[in-house]
Amino acid sequence: MVQEVSQKPSQEPSEAQPLRASPPVSARELLTHRAFLFFLLSRSLSRFSSQIAAVAIGWQIYDLTGSAFDLGMVGLVQFLPTALLVFVAGHAADRYERKRVVQLCQLVEATTALYLAIITYLGAVGEVQIFVATFVLGIAGAFESPTTAALLPLVAPQGSLQRATAVSSGAAQVATITGPALGGFAYAIAPHLAYAVMVLFWILGMILTGFIRPRPQAVAKEGTSSDNIFAGFRFIRESPAILGTISLDLFAVLFGGVTALLPIYARDILQTGPVGLGVLRAAPAVGALLMTMVLARHAISRHVGLRMFQAVIVFGVATIVFALSSWMWLSVLSLAVLGAADTISVVIRFSLVQLATPDEMRGRVGAVNFLFINASNQLGQFESGLTAALFGAMPAAVLGGVCTVAVALLWMKLFPSLRQVERLE
Repeated sequence: MVQEVSQKPSQEPSEAQPLRASPPVSARELLTHRAFLFFLLSRSLSRFSSQIAAVAIGWQIYDLTGSAFDLGMVGLVQFLPTALLVFVAGHAADRYERKRVVQLCQLVEATTALYLAIITYLGAVGEVQIFVATFVLGIAGAFESPTTAALLPLVAPQGSLQRATAVSSGAAQVATITGPALGGFAYAIAPHLAYAVMVLFWILGMILTGFIRPRPQAVAKEGTSSDNIFAGFRFIRESPAILGTISLDLFAVLFGGVTALLPIYARDILQTGPVGLGVLRAAPAVGALLMTMVLARHAISRHVGLRMFQAVIVFGVATIVFALSSWMWLSVLSLAVLGAADTISVVIRFSLVQLATPDEMRGRVGAVNFLFINASNQLGQFESGLTAALFGAMPAAVLGGVCTVAVALLWMKLFPSLRQVERLE
């Protein structure tokens, strides 16, 4: 099913040669571009399935064991394949036809969900089976995520990657907001139904991926340094702008992971209960979705490097405001601003990394980036929980926001070339 791509000279520009083959298209025109539309629908269905899986697997493992430790192990089991396979997954995304790699991952995910649906329906499900299935889903995700990221520049109309990234991020936010609700509703009807929905979505996603007609994919010549499995890591290390971009996100999320403390704020500080917790958790995604709608219509055309740093600083300030707030409306508003600022940073960061990376190395660079993102999210939750245990929830959240602002200011000094990036495309 997965075919190796024939070797072609790279047709993609470096950072010094932005895409200008054709004028950028509007958001409305972007959705009529067949390759991008099929990509968007396929990615959205995969994202919906992943969100449903997070709810169904988490609820089922806790229902079976009643152990908070086992519940936490679900995230670790799913993250391990990303850490173990980061270089292999990136190399596969650059060596083989990307849409076929994505299709194979979706097929594996659908098969795994079908297995969970069957054993759940038969009442034969156990803790070990769920952890094994979760590990398999983690393996598929470790290959699918960097490959999908590397595929987007080949399906977006030339000169419109920033807008395409914003639209794609918006679709992902819709899945993040509504996916857990859909998964919880399906699980409430019947546990196996949630897994059946995942099977349907992943199969449909696999079919839609097959309709994608991307531009030709460049492949590094065999035996050259750019064909090496670790070439992506070396490329990041030797590219100050990309290294600064990825490391900025790593440390900003590491220190600014306030969402891990939301249950404490909802119960002990804002005193809102489970319903309030749901509102607080939804607020960043709502802010992010609104910002993607703005960016889809009005792309950032100047001072993009500076705008990314400004967005991270706003993220940190919003975290501090939330940390100090004792009013529900202000807390929700600050979380929405936090989500909107993060979206600006994500769109610029993704576009900058993709455009500055040769096409033949986008998979390997994307895999390292994906590892950094996952690590920052996981370690950020751990850091927030540890500092909250030591100093209390409010001091921990304030400290996280202050550190995020400090990191942004420090990185502006350490990576002046990143701060001076004027345009993306």
